[in-house]
Amino acid sequence: MIDPSTTRRLYGRRQGHALRKGQAALVEELLPRISVPAEGPVDAASLFGAQRPLWLEIGFGAGEHLAAQAAAHPDTGLIGCEPFLNGVVGALNHVRDQALDNVRLYMGDALDVLERLPDGGLSRAFLLHPDPWPKLRHARRRFVNPGPLDLLSAKLSPGSELRIGTDHPVYCRWTLMQMAARRDFEWLATTPADWQSRPDDWPPTRYEAKARRLGHEVWYLRYRRV
Repeated sequence: MIDPSTTRRLYGRRQGHALRKGQAALVEELLPRISVPAEGPVDAASLFGAQRPLWLEIGFGAGEHLAAQAAAHPDTGLIGCEPFLNGVVGALNHVRDQALDNVRLYMGDALDVLERLPDGGLSRAFLLHPDPWPKLRHARRRFVNPGPLDLLSAKLSPGSELRIGTDHPVYCRWTLMQMAARRDFEWLATTPADWQSRPDDWPPTRYEAKARRLGHEVWYLRYRRV
């Protein structure tokens, strides 16, 4: 049994610039219709009315990757978790503009959703360009730590995939170290190109584009749940 208290972690800001009128209307009107409930079990039937594969994005930024995956996989249910209000607004814009009916959003800590999913209920999970918390004293704040990974592992079905993207060398090294110590995930890279080049089915994000503009290397780590 995983103790939720060992995994609870939510750091950082919740809101940036003030919302414009149209953005506020999206939050008031669209968000309640596609929100993951704040309490109770979370599964495909309760979210989408029928069984289907479930994918989870942990911290979706402005939602461009989430929306692209939802558009490319209309029979899959996408759950996006993001505590930052302005990011949620970005995702709502994508959902509205692309008429996506297979997206559900949770404005808060992804661990709140993970704890309520059935074991083995996820077919894929994404953690893209998370806050690296580069100082060693802040390392426990990173999602890639034993507690959150134990919980995520329990919710991923055997053979499912975890994708982690980062342009921060500290986070990359930390992730490689943490994942190498686990027996429940298998690294899918066999050559350097496998994690130095973005796969065709991995839509780019604005964070990746910004990293490239700054001259940063970007790493694309793919793991299979054993």
